[in-house]
Amino acid sequence: MSREIINVQAGNQVGESFWKMLLAEHGLDESGAYVGNDPLQTERAGVYFTQVDSHGPTKYVPRSVQIDLESGVCDHIRAGPLGRLFRPDTFFTGDSGAGNNWAKGWAELIDSVLDIVRRQSETCEALQGFQIIHSLGGGTGAGLGSLLLSKLREEYPDRMLQTFSILPSPNPYNALLSIHQLVDNCDLTICIDNEALYEIAVRTLKIKSPEFGDLNQIISRVMCGVSTSLRFPGQLNGDLRKLGMNLIPFPRLHFLMPSYAPFYDPKASAFQKLSVPELTNLLFDRRSLLVACDPRLGRYLTAACIFRGKVSSIETSVAQLQRKNSNLFVEWIPDNVSMSLCSMPPVGQAQAAVALANSTSMQELFMRSLNQFSAMFKRRAFLHWYTGEGMDIMEFSEAENNTRDLVAEYQQYQEAAVDDDFEEVVDGEDEAQ
Repeated sequence: MSREIINVQAGNQVGESFWKMLLAEHGLDESGAYVGNDPLQTERAGVYFTQVDSHGPTKYVPRSVQIDLESGVCDHIRAGPLGRLFRPDTFFTGDSGAGNNWAKGWAELIDSVLDIVRRQSETCEALQGFQIIHSLGGGTGAGLGSLLLSKLREEYPDRMLQTFSILPSPNPYNALLSIHQLVDNCDLTICIDNEALYEIAVRTLKIKSPEFGDLNQIISRVMCGVSTSLRFPGQLNGDLRKLGMNLIPFPRLHFLMPSYAPFYDPKASAFQKLSVPELTNLLFDRRSLLVACDPRLGRYLTAACIFRGKVSSIETSVAQLQRKNSNLFVEWIPDNVSMSLCSMPPVGQAQAAVALANSTSMQELFMRSLNQFSAMFKRRAFLHWYTGEGMDIMEFSEAENNTRDLVAEYQQYQEAAVDDDFEEVVDGEDEAQ
């Protein structure tokens, strides 16, 4: 039996690209009919799709909710090739748009969105959690996405909440207000950084002037890679909770850096053949990261590597990499890199790998947003747009303080030594008592 995930997308262009890639991997056409020839493709398709047998041949319908505060992108999906794929009652659009204002996204529309989510969850036999795709830049993804997170946490407290969050945002207010909510209400946040996406598109894929479609393709590859062990039979990490158990040593430090290998120029694909050690090294290379920070400036708390295709001896390759770079991994979490293997390769590639890393170098990303936020907030620039929608200035201060605390926690664990130091502290506390 598949354990279901409900996808909620407040970033519909990324979502559309993700579903196209998912259809290809499961051997489904654009209407949801199965056209593949490998039984493994549909064995666990129920994780993201509902199987409908009522009229004619079996159809696989995405378990997804599409939200936008303006109707343009949703109308484009309805009218496009995937228009017949989604259930018509799973689209929700506002009339006015959010105008890139985080406070606008907090509209009274949330109850209608939750009704659609409830309808989807009622048909699930064993719901494992929710996956939210959103950008921290706009009003819908940041504001409405954050509110939705807190409401889902209230209504489904025992279900996993995973987000694919695209940041940093050109609007530091939206970014920090959203990070504040993500720290408190989310179980796994997979961070995707626009700056890193452009680097990969221009330098590695050799696209001179990347468009949104190109960047969304990169994000979709990573999203499909991350969910591989949920969608296909494999070893280890069979569901979101196990993934979280392996990756999150402290509840607030659940911001993960994804990486993917191999990225290469499509023209060079005929010349590509990577060994497993090369694939492993690429995974931990800064140029394969979808976050613009340098892992050499921090330390890995944990990591999960998912290999796809005909790959062997992955344990040896990962162990060698850890031995060579032992200073980059904290020594007080033993066996902190978990591995998973799936025989089903991505479409168009013989082998690939994706990694999720929990590294203290993530603080670099938050510091960037904090510095931009502080420079504007000190002068109260643009604040009237938010207070005019009913927000209190205290909410901004809370968000700033919460993010500063998060950065301090990352720094604390980066500098932490093995348990003998910890025991000294405990002894000291005992003596003080």
